[in-house]
Amino acid sequence: MHDAKTPAEQLRDLALAKSRAHDWVRELADGVGARLAGMAGDAKAVAWAKAKMAAVGLANVHTEPVTVPHWERGIETGEVSFPSKQLLALTALGGSVPTPEQGIEAELIELSSLKEADLLPEDKLRGKIAFFNQPMERTKSGESYSKVSPIRRSGASKAAARGAVGMVMRSLSTAENRLPHTGAMQYEAGGPKIPAAALSLPDADLLHRLLALGQPVRVRFTLGCRSLPDAQSANVVGEVVGREKPDEVVLLGAHLDSWDLATGALDDGAGVGMVLEVGRLIAQSQPHPRRTIRIVLFANEEHGLNGAFAYAHAHESELGRHVAALELDHGTGRPYGVTYLGGPSAAGVMNEICGPLRDLGLPPPTSGSRGGADLIPLHPSGVPLISLQQDGTYYFDIHHSADDTFDKVDPAAMSQTVAAATALVYGLADSPNDLGRVPEEQRKQQP
Repeated sequence: MHDAKTPAEQLRDLALAKSRAHDWVRELADGVGARLAGMAGDAKAVAWAKAKMAAVGLANVHTEPVTVPHWERGIETGEVSFPSKQLLALTALGGSVPTPEQGIEAELIELSSLKEADLLPEDKLRGKIAFFNQPMERTKSGESYSKVSPIRRSGASKAAARGAVGMVMRSLSTAENRLPHTGAMQYEAGGPKIPAAALSLPDADLLHRLLALGQPVRVRFTLGCRSLPDAQSANVVGEVVGREKPDEVVLLGAHLDSWDLATGALDDGAGVGMVLEVGRLIAQSQPHPRRTIRIVLFANEEHGLNGAFAYAHAHESELGRHVAALELDHGTGRPYGVTYLGGPSAAGVMNEICGPLRDLGLPPPTSGSRGGADLIPLHPSGVPLISLQQDGTYYFDIHHSADDTFDKVDPAAMSQTVAAATALVYGLADSPNDLGRVPEEQRKQQP
């Protein structure tokens, strides 16, 4: 005779059989569309999310105001002007200043890393366009993204400090199509600002081949982007209220905004759809878990984490009662592991909570999570962090590009992730034990 299934196991099986996460992604991606901070689509997404949270049965649904930057993309053109005229597929990095109306044209200097820029002779980049060409390795974990992303963040300032008039970079992409990938960049305070763009991989390879011939290569590009006054957005919040300890919170988040080149179906429409479905499944279950599960759809993760910092500030007095936090922001790939960061006793609690995940093929949890980007402002408070690892082998083919549309969504894989997340979150909220607090020396607040 088999033992009866636990509530977490029952919810896991229900998610596998009847997940509607892909429906919520379709509504958001197709019905709302692109939703970069400051765009009309951003406000439309907030209204949609608030209504959807109420419709799926969450309680205490409300919005919390967030001030966000407002940057708009304009005309984008690029070409090799010497030794032979060829069009380049490029796109402005988020936050870039525009070129002059007629564009900029200059000789290209190739760099393989930020460190190489530091080691260049003083005048090597003066009056030139810096071309950062560091490939991104395809990995299941997506860890190579964080290794190369500093170029996107600070490459323009590095080049500008040495007199460059513009910067282009190889997209943070693993796709071989001619679709460039955008993403946020930052200028150093008080430093010079130059236009910055990302190139598709085939175009970066073209420039590399031309430069390898040993002759000068000249590039011309035009960016019509502009920064406008800050705009208003909001975090959208809803809850499954705990039956015994309603003031203790398990946070489950995703980010509502997207880049403007497509409709953000994978980044992070998928996360939005999955956390809403986790909330729906647990909200309709009886009894509710001991603790409250709080679903948070964060504003403006892509261009500054404004929603994340606003949440941490607004809820500062209760962060000590946040017993765990998890964010889904890695597309629709199947889950393959769980990592966590908690107190000394967390290992035993996590092993028990993750029992229902073994039937999904996941191994025992391991220590070492840093959590999602929107959880960074929670680090100083010692909130335990959970990562549900998803297969990202092909995620960076799509991420931040014009290809991030609903047809890339994998409903079957999403159901697996929803099943794992539902069992995990229910377990965290219902366990008689908690994960303690992250030790002080491990509370690293990333930039």
